[in-house]
Amino acid sequence: MPNIGAVILAAGGSSRLGRPKQLLNFRDETLIARAVRAAAEAQCTPVVVVAGDASDAIRDEVRAMPAVVIENPNWRQGLGTSIRAGVQYLADSTDAVLLLTCDQPLVDAAVIAALIRTREETGKPIIASSYANTLGVPALFDRSCFPALLSLPDESGAKYLIAARPDDVTSVLFQDGAIDIDTPEDFANVR
Repeated sequence: MPNIGAVILAAGGSSRLGRPKQLLNFRDETLIARAVRAAAEAQCTPVVVVAGDASDAIRDEVRAMPAVVIENPNWRQGLGTSIRAGVQYLADSTDAVLLLTCDQPLVDAAVIAALIRTREETGKPIIASSYANTLGVPALFDRSCFPALLSLPDESGAKYLIAARPDDVTSVLFQDGAIDIDTPEDFANVR
């Protein structure tokens, strides 16, 4: 079985929310703990959390969980810096990388397992989640994509690479992927 590592993007400052969204409590656990648990339950190893703004609190939150927290000092420069930090950490030890965020509260192990299964069935190098007429994260990237992930522009996320390589992509329907938490209203609606 291939070794698939997970990179949980959790470095943002949550400016629209006004407090660290990674630490919001949803269904009896924080969003960051939910993301770590989902990746671990789907057999991703290692699970790497890329932290920035609230790195100490995030580290404390996942201390007892099967995750490694790395700090991205450049997180303010954009999402691409966090993706690069996580992929760089895993590049020598994994066959593929799962990218996910902690602000999609309905991601669970079943969603991640579907991405992994689709990779095994299709052999495609990129397996993206499909929701709200878009393709995005959580998404799985084969080792062949690592150079492209490591050269993402600072301000670009995974969608940039997904859009740039449409022939390499297949998707898995995840309608609840459209639910993410960026504002207090988003959080109130999902609760």
